[in-house]
Amino acid sequence: MALVDGKLEGAQIETVGKMTTTFSSLSVRNVLFATDFSPSSEAALPYAAAICRRFGSTLHNAHVLFDASLLMMTGGADYVSLRTIQEGDISVAGQKLDQISGRIEGIPHRNYIRCGQVWRKLSGIIDDHQIDLIVVGTHGRTGLGKMLLGSVAEDILRHASCPVLTVGPKVSGRARLPVPASHGRDLAPPELELRQLLCATNFAASAERIAQAAFQLAEEFHARLTLLHVLEDYTRLGSDPDPIEEGRTKLKDLIPVNAVFQQLPETLIELGRASECILKIAAEREADVIILGARSSADLGTTHLPWSSAHHVIAHAHCPVLTIRE
Repeated sequence: MALVDGKLEGAQIETVGKMTTTFSSLSVRNVLFATDFSPSSEAALPYAAAICRRFGSTLHNAHVLFDASLLMMTGGADYVSLRTIQEGDISVAGQKLDQISGRIEGIPHRNYIRCGQVWRKLSGIIDDHQIDLIVVGTHGRTGLGKMLLGSVAEDILRHASCPVLTVGPKVSGRARLPVPASHGRDLAPPELELRQLLCATNFAASAERIAQAAFQLAEEFHARLTLLHVLEDYTRLGSDPDPIEEGRTKLKDLIPVNAVFQQLPETLIELGRASECILKIAAEREADVIILGARSSADLGTTHLPWSSAHHVIAHAHCPVLTIRE
């Protein structure tokens, strides 16, 4: 729920006046597409390809095989069996990566097969090739009372220092890019269209930098941007200082002085559970991307939202979710 003129109805929207300078252009030189060849990963591939087309990026396709040596440690396989398993899996993975390569014709790309712990192997690729963005799909299933994003997505979101675009299972409508048949060629549309962006913040330390990235993305795509702050605890409404007014002021302070916007950003205060409000506003705005801030890996992957709330947004959003770390 949102506050309008002191009443819990509708949404409180404020438009910021036009300023006088422009934002620097986005640079995305290297994109990592981490895949386990599941349908969830398949759904994320068009976004990686479309981003590369837009920015002239190199696409790095990576698959990490389970470390079969663990089977030996538990008595599950001998050395000969282990080697046979790995050779067969590597051959199959290579064929599948080649199929991906055939469907992204015209995009510079490199393929990687690694064996071992997923994040450890992916982090080596990220460091060696100066990855600017990771794209990953997730099934977002529920289990044992929490969202399970899948081991690959989970590891990446908890550790990655570069931005991560996560494509969840409920992405639909205009935000969903089509996946052609495996024999197809032209995988992604010529242009990636982003018309509506939603950036949610709780004013953590990196909020200004996250908002700056959101402004750049909005300018790159001539998209309308909504800055959202959700008050989960609104027992202090009407107190001095008033949390609603504090939130409005902080949202305005995120907008750079002397900035020019092709479409003026909106600021919005919502009351309620953060993840539910973010999903509601994203649906109402028909957002093409939700932008969230994320803390450093030293915080064990905790995002600006509680980790369970971020899971909920990613698993239920009808558009991809971009997380940007400090």
